[in-house]
Amino acid sequence: MTITQPDLSVFETLESEVRSYCRGWPTVFDRAQGSRMYDEDGHTYLDFFAGAGSLNYGHNNPVLKRALIDYIERDGVTHGLDMSTSAKRNFLETFQNVILRPRDLPYKVMFPGPTGTNAVESALKLARKVKGRESIVSFTNAFHGMSLGSLAVTGNAFKRAGAGIPLVHGTPMPFDNYLDGRTPDFIWFERLLEDSGSGLNTPAAVIVETVQGEGGINVARAEWLRKLADVCERWDMLLIVDDIQMGCGRTGAFFSFEEAGITPDIVTVSKSISGYGLPMSLCLFKPELDIWEPGEHNGTFRGNNPAFVTAAAALETYWTDGPAMEKQTLARGEQIEETLAALRAEYSDDIVEYRGRGLVWGFEFRDKERANKVARRAFELGLLIETSGPEGEVVKLLPALTITPEELEEGLRTLTRAVRETA
Repeated sequence: MTITQPDLSVFETLESEVRSYCRGWPTVFDRAQGSRMYDEDGHTYLDFFAGAGSLNYGHNNPVLKRALIDYIERDGVTHGLDMSTSAKRNFLETFQNVILRPRDLPYKVMFPGPTGTNAVESALKLARKVKGRESIVSFTNAFHGMSLGSLAVTGNAFKRAGAGIPLVHGTPMPFDNYLDGRTPDFIWFERLLEDSGSGLNTPAAVIVETVQGEGGINVARAEWLRKLADVCERWDMLLIVDDIQMGCGRTGAFFSFEEAGITPDIVTVSKSISGYGLPMSLCLFKPELDIWEPGEHNGTFRGNNPAFVTAAAALETYWTDGPAMEKQTLARGEQIEETLAALRAEYSDDIVEYRGRGLVWGFEFRDKERANKVARRAFELGLLIETSGPEGEVVKLLPALTITPEELEEGLRTLTRAVRETA
């Protein structure tokens, strides 16, 4: 693909240096549909990024777009704080009937604000309020958001340093296989809990991702998650599952923890819950934990009614027959796994391993710079992929759940070419 130099002057002169994704994809995108994006010059890009997991149903999904347009055209409420609206009622009823009841999940629903970090902050606040304790345990290579409470339970040193102040009341523990299987699961954690001289105050909660996306596509075993749930129960700690990126069907089931057969005390959901890329997040928790005082946690944009509309449409369209969506996602995942296995065999000296679940996959390079080279070459070839991991050493694949087998195969061929041409 020949790419002419786009006019980026206004972005470079006026927009903050904090911008990041645009640096890896130096073009000006103009429109998008399904799994493809188009820049101002008409170049086409196959999207294996999906809005960092916010577009599980693709760009401008026609069913969701129609529901949104109809709602706007009838002058439906756009901004409603936490007022009761017909759009919110429809979402809550749909979420209860399509998602919660079929899974026998008892959760109350809280709308904490527009983004994932809002959901995490509310979860941490609630856990501390319920238990009357300050400490929260998180895991190595975790990522939970960019606000201060979320950063305190995030592992990445670069992200943490941006806080500018000490990040307290968070204690990291080894994630699954962090120690390469050399020690039994949770032996260090439980020893600290048992020992009054360990310096670890009894935590209010433990927060975990079942698959660490930003941390490098680190997949927790179902057995490990079940043991974690048991540790939390025995030591009177709440279990928070951060399903912001891995929920909404990304790993197959609607919630990523379903495979493990656990019921977390608190679950955070965002990104693809609106289905259309509109800001929306949820904090779900067991009813007995609902001890909030009215207005104790609020936010101006927690009532994003257009997001309620598209969220309800997404649930009705894709999850009324949940097993069908899950089966499709797992089949697409097998398609990716076959390609990554072939790449690993071809470049066994370069690729450490590949890992993933459902439609989130990554492969790690020994040369920490190689992943960025692959991502840059993929962009030149018309494929959008990002990197993850503490040193950006993992190529991360996050296509839409609605991607067709043909589009997926096209993208995987391009990915293979990018790997070969950067060898």
